[in-house]
Amino acid sequence: MHELSICQSMLNQIEAVAMENRATAVHRVKVQVGPLSGVEPQLLQQAFPIAVAGSIAETAVLEIELLPIRLECRQCGAESEAASANKLVCGQCGHWQTRLLSGDEMLLASLELDRSTAEQAAKG
Repeated sequence: MHELSICQSMLNQIEAVAMENRATAVHRVKVQVGPLSGVEPQLLQQAFPIAVAGSIAETAVLEIELLPIRLECRQCGAESEAASANKLVCGQCGHWQTRLLSGDEMLLASLELDRSTAEQAAKG
């Protein structure tokens, strides 16, 4: 299950952002996953609590947004969504020569951070 190592790498990014923003906790992590990314969203959801145990994101909720597969047709130039990962043809003219625009990515989209304790300590 490579999703655990993906979560561990993601935790490095989360911790860096949290430190940069002087956060004391991470409450929500939102990722975007395309169907051609090679990442299984269900396995990612299962691996996340294991990867973040004992970290600043230990209590964080993982939200996964599934992205569509977007194509550009080399024949007619239209942009469209693919019907499935196994059918990467133009949605306009049906031509098979297409260029992938999106759908193969996994992105750390946003974090919900808690800075209240750090701000109170600075004031106190």
